[in-house]
Amino acid sequence: MIFRTLRNLARLCGIDATRGSGDKSPPPPTEAELDQSIMELPAKGAQGGVKAIEAVTLSWSKKSLRMVYVCMWLIYFVNAFQSSTTSNLTAYVVSGFDQHSLIPVISIVSNAMCAACTMPVAKILNLFDRSKGFLAMAILATIGLILMATCSNIAIYCAAQVFYNVGFTSLIYTIDVMTADTSTLSHRGLAFAVTSSPYIITAFAGPAAAEKFHANNWRWAFGCWAILLPLVALPLFIIMQRELKHAKKYGRLRENSSGRTFMQSVCFYVIEFDLLGVFLLAGGLVLFLLPFSLAESMGDSWRSPSIIAMLVIGFSMLIAFGLVERFVAPKPFLPCNLLVSRTVIGACLLDITYQVAYYCWNSYFPSYLQVVYGLDIATAGYIGGIFDIVSATWLLAAGWLMKRTGRFRWLLQVSVPLYILFVGLLIHFRQPGTSIGFIAMCEVLIALAGGTIIIGEQVAVMAASEHNDVAAVLALLSLFGNVGGAVGNSISGAIWTNTLPYALQKQLPEEAKAGWQEIYDSLDVQLSYPIGSEVRAAIIEAYAQAQTCMIVAGTVIMALALAWVMLIKNIKLNEIQQTKGLLF
Repeated sequence: MIFRTLRNLARLCGIDATRGSGDKSPPPPTEAELDQSIMELPAKGAQGGVKAIEAVTLSWSKKSLRMVYVCMWLIYFVNAFQSSTTSNLTAYVVSGFDQHSLIPVISIVSNAMCAACTMPVAKILNLFDRSKGFLAMAILATIGLILMATCSNIAIYCAAQVFYNVGFTSLIYTIDVMTADTSTLSHRGLAFAVTSSPYIITAFAGPAAAEKFHANNWRWAFGCWAILLPLVALPLFIIMQRELKHAKKYGRLRENSSGRTFMQSVCFYVIEFDLLGVFLLAGGLVLFLLPFSLAESMGDSWRSPSIIAMLVIGFSMLIAFGLVERFVAPKPFLPCNLLVSRTVIGACLLDITYQVAYYCWNSYFPSYLQVVYGLDIATAGYIGGIFDIVSATWLLAAGWLMKRTGRFRWLLQVSVPLYILFVGLLIHFRQPGTSIGFIAMCEVLIALAGGTIIIGEQVAVMAASEHNDVAAVLALLSLFGNVGGAVGNSISGAIWTNTLPYALQKQLPEEAKAGWQEIYDSLDVQLSYPIGSEVRAAIIEAYAQAQTCMIVAGTVIMALALAWVMLIKNIKLNEIQQTKGLLF
């Protein structure tokens, strides 16, 4: 049923063939066709991964194209389902280690590592072929899932989160690059909407699964996906490798030996992947952002020598990263030519602002719903999953509007101010005593605007670049987004650690004040007090104070996005031919 639905959806959306048609593999080309196909291949300056994927799209059939989109859809399905399941268990997992307040800290480290790793992944996709990079990321994500399922303390859990988040973030990034490779620019928004549509299904299925796993064994929430992910990922790798062989057989792709020795290859890849830049960026982000969440847990707070040292060293590493990229690195981590485009700059600034604002108020949202409204895991997950299901559904309409109008900026100009308005409504509605229906209403409105912003950013950076640079600009956008997520979690953690403990000590009745630390550290302890009791009322009031500060911060920060949209050019999508071959 799923495969039939996907096939019909692909036909409705349209498959564009600039070369060839039919469902059968193309026959070997004649000499004249071979000469013509070589002329159509990328110029000599194109990187190996770009040459390989264009050779594939010039060689494959409609059947192969549909199979690839089915596989990409299934990978998005696995990612969406596992994310929807595990995100609803995070608070309970860290509470099991008595570290509920560390939720944003773990996210900061994961976001920082994701930010630092995305550009090297782009290098892998460009230097080699897309399928090899995809397979490497699938293996990394599987390792993360296995570590999550077997972790025995908070330190192992934090390390597992890094593998897990870097793996899945890079895996989905790779799928996005492959989607861009196999679609025309005017259909790009619709193609992205199709591959990300599984969120419509999993938004409600994930929370229900999370509740079952919590009632039995939360470790299997990670273990089952560690088994399923390789089974889903392997078919896409096999199909792409098969099509690559066809492209070589038919003369669409010719391989040349590098002529390098082993040591020369080692030096070449160290330079290409800019390992020094990766180290400085990842270390600098982690060390600079962590103190904002950890300061209040230190004895001397901001006067603690370790906090000061982390801030100074982290800031110094970020400065060093900028200097190295500008004056030292032979192959800069961030290509300078991508940073002079006002469209790329505007989209990246919009993404970092959006992510900072979003994570300012969303990190503790599942806990808030359970503590304030007494919801179970599944119901809280349904409310939290509104964004996924509404935005994924709306993206199909947004992609269609881009295709019909040939423009994308007008959607950003409408969605950004609406998003600010809808988040601002939460300041009023996310208070004790407010009907849960108003919270759900705000989530629906935020999803409509937020989903449009996300797809608009992606189309913007791709429209401003050549096919040879698509992986790099998407990586650059992901870099800004992950930095924004880390900063947003830092702000959220800082507000949480500076607001909730004091609010608890002030609001709790005298007989419970001595146990405020235990209440602060564990969601299970917070939920153990029945709704209507003095202690639960005090906890709810403390949550409300912290959430109000978080939402105000997110709303104010998001106001900057109004300026960033004005930087983005109003590019005509259907006038640019970026990819070639048999395309979506």
